[in-house]
Amino acid sequence: MDSQHLNPSSLKSRFTARFLRALIKINAQKPISSSSPREIFQRYRRIKVAADKSMAYSVRSRRTWSRATLWKLRSRSRRRLASSSRRSSIKTRTTTTTTTTTTSTNHRAAIVEKTSHEKENKEDHVGLAVQAEALRELVPGGESMDLCNLLDETAHYIKCLTTQVQVMKKIANLYSLE
Repeated sequence: MDSQHLNPSSLKSRFTARFLRALIKINAQKPISSSSPREIFQRYRRIKVAADKSMAYSVRSRRTWSRATLWKLRSRSRRRLASSSRRSSIKTRTTTTTTTTTTSTNHRAAIVEKTSHEKENKEDHVGLAVQAEALRELVPGGESMDLCNLLDETAHYIKCLTTQVQVMKKIANLYSLE
């Protein structure tokens, strides 16, 4: 990666700088002592979190998906800290909840004959709703977005993921040349 060709204000250069700093930190923490599957998985998770965190910080808080990613990473870290400090005194609470079911006695059956065109429109609408829900699960923070914002955030998220992959490929290529 030739730093002379990178625009310092570009997303790619911001991500690259943050990600390389994170990789240096990961390498300085603990060298790999063995190639056990557990250690390999832990290293993989650290690198993945570093990549996600670097990308979210590079985008800053301008995008919903970056705020959601950072919130998720912070809350995961808080939970890990809280669970490690409370391991000695774990208390379980049992709560009982009662559910009441209400039955409605005013059911009316309405028979409406639909044309084939109305049925097709309904099927298309249901198909779009299913696809939108699937997209909401993939984009961080997508659960609370309307369709227009969801599509905009998705496009930006895909752009960022593409940038992430390009940078990681270049880093891997540089290390394989050494």
